[in-house]
Amino acid sequence: MAKQLTVLGIESSCDDTAAAVVRHTPGSTPEILSQVVVSQDELHKNFGGVVPEIAARAHTEKLDFCVEDALTEAAINLPDLDAIAVTSGPGLIGGVLSGVMCAKGLSAAANKPLIGVNHLAGHALTPRLTNQIEFPYLMLLVSGGHCQFLIVHDVDRFQRLGGTIDDAPGEAFDKTARLLGLGQPGGPHVEAAALKGDPARFRFPRPLLDRPDCDMSFSGLKTALLRAREAILAKKGGLTRKDQADLAAGFQQAVTAVLLEKSRRALKIYLELNPVKPVFAVAGGVSANQDIRAALETVCAESGVGFIAPPLSLCTDNGAMIAWAGLERFQRGLIDDLSLSARPRWPLDQTSPAMLGSGKKGAKA
Repeated sequence: MAKQLTVLGIESSCDDTAAAVVRHTPGSTPEILSQVVVSQDELHKNFGGVVPEIAARAHTEKLDFCVEDALTEAAINLPDLDAIAVTSGPGLIGGVLSGVMCAKGLSAAANKPLIGVNHLAGHALTPRLTNQIEFPYLMLLVSGGHCQFLIVHDVDRFQRLGGTIDDAPGEAFDKTARLLGLGQPGGPHVEAAALKGDPARFRFPRPLLDRPDCDMSFSGLKTALLRAREAILAKKGGLTRKDQADLAAGFQQAVTAVLLEKSRRALKIYLELNPVKPVFAVAGGVSANQDIRAALETVCAESGVGFIAPPLSLCTDNGAMIAWAGLERFQRGLIDDLSLSARPRWPLDQTSPAMLGSGKKGAKA
């Protein structure tokens, strides 16, 4: 009989402190025994975005409590675990380091294996936690800091087909919310405003659709929205609720159109490699946007490809995805030790050249 595994996952790469316990017996459906997430939205809302120093301090203060609550909710003790998994990159280095040090302490104290997990791999492997899909599948990872198309060949083998060369969509949503005087985090507030707006009033550009590849750009779209807002301010002296809603709707429609067309191109490449039982999955915080989900479902239906989007609670950063990715690595003997380090940058695809705009310190994703 295959061995049942129980893994604690710790996530602290950005502004959510999270811990979860996942249990799995090969051949059965994985169980999320607990899921604890402590949001930092209130700490950052007056700054228009995440402040790394504030985030790091908050993680340090909350990690122990999150782990304790996750174990209590799962009705297990530390010795009952088979391994401890932790996000060791990429992300805001202070937060990542806080999580890694917490996991190291637990690993040493309980004499349990330590497993470092790439945060992006956590998102990319989530459809295997929720739907038990087989490799290879196409993944659109679309979040606050990242956006890329990946063919997921295995637990530690990812092929990038394209990605954003500047702002990720989530970052663009946050900046748009600030420009329009909406709340943070920007994604949910822009989506809510867009529901009341007319997307036809402002025709924003669809960047890089003239290029045949799967790369994307969203910084120019943000600039176009800024200019549209400034034109309204110059004419009226302020934004009405209708102006905010129409700008949000036009922006969201443009982002959705880009993701839709680039998904068509990524699917074409993927289907040439894997025409049998193809699956397209989406993960990351921006995948919670209902317009974007509906557009991706449409393009999959057109291509006869299965579509998977995890539950909203597993789209944003969470400990369950880290526990699951750690469990999958553990099953393959991919185990770390106390020399595990925190990494601010850690591309999933180690063979492809770095994306443009990745920064002087190297590739981020």
